[in-house]
Amino acid sequence: MTNTASVSGSLEPDVTARPARSEPRKRRYRRGQLFGLAMLAPTLIFVSVFFFAPIILTAVTAFTNMTSATGITGGAYLITPTVVRELQQQGFAPALVQALEQQVIHVDDATLAAAREAGVAENFLADIAANLSGRQFASERDFERELKQFQSRPRRIRDLKLAIEPFTESILNQRFGNRADATAAVYSVAPDVTPAELDTVLKNSYTGWVWTTENFAKLSADKESLRVFLNTVFYVSTTLAFNVLVALFMALALFYLPPTTGSVFSALWLLPRITPVVLYAVMWKWFTWDNGFIANLAGYLGLPSFNYMKGSVPTAWTIVILVNGFVGASLGMILFSGALRAIPRQQLWASEVDGASRLQQVRCIILPQLRWPIMFVTCYQALSLVGSYEQIWLTTNGGPGRTTTVWSLEAFRTALLNYSGNLQYGMGAAMALVLVAGGLVVSIFFLRLFRFNDLVEKPRIEL
Repeated sequence: MTNTASVSGSLEPDVTARPARSEPRKRRYRRGQLFGLAMLAPTLIFVSVFFFAPIILTAVTAFTNMTSATGITGGAYLITPTVVRELQQQGFAPALVQALEQQVIHVDDATLAAAREAGVAENFLADIAANLSGRQFASERDFERELKQFQSRPRRIRDLKLAIEPFTESILNQRFGNRADATAAVYSVAPDVTPAELDTVLKNSYTGWVWTTENFAKLSADKESLRVFLNTVFYVSTTLAFNVLVALFMALALFYLPPTTGSVFSALWLLPRITPVVLYAVMWKWFTWDNGFIANLAGYLGLPSFNYMKGSVPTAWTIVILVNGFVGASLGMILFSGALRAIPRQQLWASEVDGASRLQQVRCIILPQLRWPIMFVTCYQALSLVGSYEQIWLTTNGGPGRTTTVWSLEAFRTALLNYSGNLQYGMGAAMALVLVAGGLVVSIFFLRLFRFNDLVEKPRIEL
């Protein structure tokens, strides 16, 4: 001991020595913090890249009209016949529509030079310049009729039409790289167009993606979205009830069985969880299709024999719930079985001494101590079911019709498996964002239902 207090024999602490001792502590504390951050860095990077980044990108994409047609980069302005028809359906003036789609053919020095650069034969150009210079044609057919009178014309119709192109002036099917060029082109054929009409023309002709909230407006106004939402609520609620109740029943049954028998049943009950998803779906198809086990058994018993997976809406929903229910119930059974083994056996022995039945043990001793596992299994399974679609896609594929289509399956099809070939990334992201919000609502509901704050509060007694 070399401090001043011990040398002087005084009992008062030496305040002047405290800073000298606290500096090393601070350095050790900072080193500890840096070491902790270094240990957490891989986890933070992993979570940022594979969790937060996809959520942020999904949220950003949800507010765009991005599709496989628009691409993810910038677009151009292209007035096509389809765009002209859409403007006509929107009530545009016929004169403006006609101006946008009109084709005017001029024969002058500029168009002759353009034809020469395009490779048109010189003798043919000489005949055109000598006989048609200064004339204007309202249609390609009239100009073609005049050209066919020349002996120097191309013999192939395709070559003749290629020779006509340099003389044709039109903004139809021409690609403009920016808004200024497209605006100038529209004014060149329709100088009386109003700013509002011009904005509509440019908006309809733009091939790139733009920021918009129309995805959410379409989802809220579409009746099909409401039907898919109700399908999802029915699917999640019924399958979740099957998962939790069956898992709890199986765990309690195995708890009271002899250990060897319980282990065998536990191993068999794990088969739906450990079987690959595709193989699991194929097994259910063999089991429920036209020539499957159920159809043959029903025919033997004199019952209707048909494809129980897709033959009717009630049987399709039953198969969908059972396929997903057995997978979730096996996981819940494992968790409940582990929680049951943690209950002190002395409590059960004391209840037996007092004459309690099995049902009374379950109701008064076991279930109150399983609140945490039940809450976890309920929340986990609910969130899994909200976002799951694999088993439905591989079995009923949302059918018959679209009766078993749920929200996640519809979002997957919209964004990544559109039968029309135009993948709607923006709409699919909007549906996924709604799904995330729904998952948060479900989580908060179950946390309040199981009184999560009471479960995590400090014990009121000290052991």
